[in-house]
Amino acid sequence: MAGPRATALQVTWLYISPDQGAQKVDKVQIGREMVVAEKSGPWIRVYANTDVQEVHDQRDAPLYGNDTPPPISGWMQAKGVVMETTPNGDQILMGAAAGQEALAEDPKGPVNAAQSARFLYRRIVEMFPNSPLAPEAAWRAADILWQLQKSDAASRPSAKERDPYMRDQMDETEMKRIIKYYPHTHQADFAAYELIDNKLCGDWQGQAKCPEKESEYYEKFADEHPDGPRTAQALYEAVYRQAVLHDMYADDNNDKKADDAKSRAHALAEKLKDHFAQSEYCWRAQSLVYKLDEGVPVYGIDMQ
Repeated sequence: MAGPRATALQVTWLYISPDQGAQKVDKVQIGREMVVAEKSGPWIRVYANTDVQEVHDQRDAPLYGNDTPPPISGWMQAKGVVMETTPNGDQILMGAAAGQEALAEDPKGPVNAAQSARFLYRRIVEMFPNSPLAPEAAWRAADILWQLQKSDAASRPSAKERDPYMRDQMDETEMKRIIKYYPHTHQADFAAYELIDNKLCGDWQGQAKCPEKESEYYEKFADEHPDGPRTAQALYEAVYRQAVLHDMYADDNNDKKADDAKSRAHALAEKLKDHFAQSEYCWRAQSLVYKLDEGVPVYGIDMQ
């Protein structure tokens, strides 16, 4: 559709004509995708996507088929609208999105603030693809969706299932796009780390195979991203799982495997100390191996 793309920074009414006394068509929500068709003084006529088009991700598409409503059209006041021709538009949208994200963390904030932040971040990527802010905006949009889905999955009974395939999975589409389109960036490292979530057990249920596999995932990530922003955290998660394995094996009187897990925990903790000595995760790992050495249980309060 011809015309510059745009989005609104505030909830704005659409009218059938450029007059506040005219019949209202619908509300355009914050961050909604729009195309400007024409201008008339302080008014613009736009085509705006609906909530259904924005909220439902690709995973939901088959449920809706061709029933997705077309964009709505109408006139709205141009104030508070950022277009792809707006000077510093990417920075304006980034600030607005960050503001909505902060509101989402406030218990008294709007219930839809997280979605508004996500939509605004997405507009940056779409309207200003060459902006230096695009990789960060893409990551933040993907992370908001990931966290919303993760929270929803955690609230379901299946969240306690041991095997990952038995519980709801987060949609990996946007995370994988970040890795593909922004390779060798911190944002790609963040995305790769988040993808581990879908491989984790819901509940270990006392089974050693869960922390065994999870430790492998985190160690593999650390090897593939040796200097990334999540590497120290990944190494710590591996140390923790090795400490857990020590306790599990010790409880089963499998001394050899318990000793092997303890040695592996020490080796990983030393790796953390060598490369991330000033990281909180390094200190936490040192605390874990100290407990191992002192015979203090890490896993299972009933073991104490």
